[in-house]
Amino acid sequence: MSKQRITTPPWCPFCGQKVGRATDAIERKMHEFKVGRCRCGAVYSCDPTGHNIGSAMVETLVLACDNNWDFAWDLLPEEDYLTGLVEDYDELTHLVVNTKNMDGRPVRGVLYFVRLHTAVTEISQRIKEKKGIQSSQQNAQTEQIPMVMEPAPDPKRKKNKANKQVVKHFADCGDIDALVALCFDDKKTLRLLQRLLYEPDAGQRMRIAWIIGQVCARVASREPGQVSELLHRLFEACSDSAATPWGMVETLGEVIAGRPDIFGAFTRHLLNYMGDSSTQLQVVWALAKIAKVRPDLIRETTFFNLFHFLSHPNPAMRGLIALLMGRIKATEVALQLMALVDDMAELMIWEDAQPHTYTVSVLAREAVAKIHGGESQK
Repeated sequence: MSKQRITTPPWCPFCGQKVGRATDAIERKMHEFKVGRCRCGAVYSCDPTGHNIGSAMVETLVLACDNNWDFAWDLLPEEDYLTGLVEDYDELTHLVVNTKNMDGRPVRGVLYFVRLHTAVTEISQRIKEKKGIQSSQQNAQTEQIPMVMEPAPDPKRKKNKANKQVVKHFADCGDIDALVALCFDDKKTLRLLQRLLYEPDAGQRMRIAWIIGQVCARVASREPGQVSELLHRLFEACSDSAATPWGMVETLGEVIAGRPDIFGAFTRHLLNYMGDSSTQLQVVWALAKIAKVRPDLIRETTFFNLFHFLSHPNPAMRGLIALLMGRIKATEVALQLMALVDDMAELMIWEDAQPHTYTVSVLAREAVAKIHGGESQK
């Protein structure tokens, strides 16, 4: 005799209340899970396959700690927080199915719950508030990007198809408006733009990276999902040891800097490529690009591991690190920066698809001035 199928709405294992569907987090991360919050204070994430429970556990704990990774790692299960599981969850119907099967479709989803103890929750909230005050003070003098909602496309419009020739033509013309409209019509537009990065000329790569950043900043206001997918593809390409990530690290910097309110959580993953000498300069450039609008995102990473690059034999690296340290007002390296004020070696830095020549001395002096409350950033 076959087992009778029973379906029930999912519930919180701590308080027993029904919980709503998990939704996308406000900030996109490298390993995304849809998340939710119960009225009792528990947070939960949805793993629809049941195969990524380890990653879901980490994501949920960090979410419960208000995205403070360092604080999350210091907590101990049972002592500081409780965990719970709701298995046999079907994301499509938002039901728990006891037979693990829904109309011939296997049901293996898991909702993973974390609830911090009251004292830990209060500590986490105080840390979040303190960081918020510090970030607002630090960001007050930085260049602010107005976040404008892109107008909704006309639902009655005739949708255009994207192809290599059309996308390249718009990119060559610098027609950002046309590329944004094409992204809403055909989601493969960003993938075709990404292919244009395979260009031997460094200047052209930087121009394409800037264009992608401009397009993504506008598209993300309505459809952040397709921009998030692009970021994942770029990170995967950068991690492929058999391929050269031409322009991809720079594009990551442009996209994150364009909408740090949505994609700022990706910033920390850029540091993964500092171990490869072929991508070190690009990573520091990308971090400096992000620091121009959101220095707090850099200070939340292990940026202190970059200090020793101030004595790097390549002047381009010394200059970029000085630029970055000035933008985040890193008082920790003020003395090391002072040692570079007589360094007259030249380097070129790309800003908004245009090359600019500086000396290490100029960048070091400006960094010291910013650290000590001098003029605002370039």
